[in-house]
Amino acid sequence: MPTYEYRCEANGRTLEVEHAMREHVGAWGELCERAGVCPGATPADTPVEKLVSLPTIGGAKGDPRTGPDPCGPSCGCHPHG
Repeated sequence: MPTYEYRCEANGRTLEVEHAMREHVGAWGELCERAGVCPGATPADTPVEKLVSLPTIGGAKGDPRTGPDPCGPSCGCHPHG
């Protein structure tokens, strides 16, 4: 499955997610859900932009360049490791 990079202008974070070429991610909440990360304080309906890049096959669901989890260990959004 191709991997795409999306950026949220509101919080400055970039995430990579896998999805079919015919699919589109338009909001921060959907992007975080697909990437398996906590959305933090950014509203779920905040728009995201797909960055211009060639889709790649494989890759990580979350991008380690995005920095630490914005919620911290007690948010309850997802397992922290």
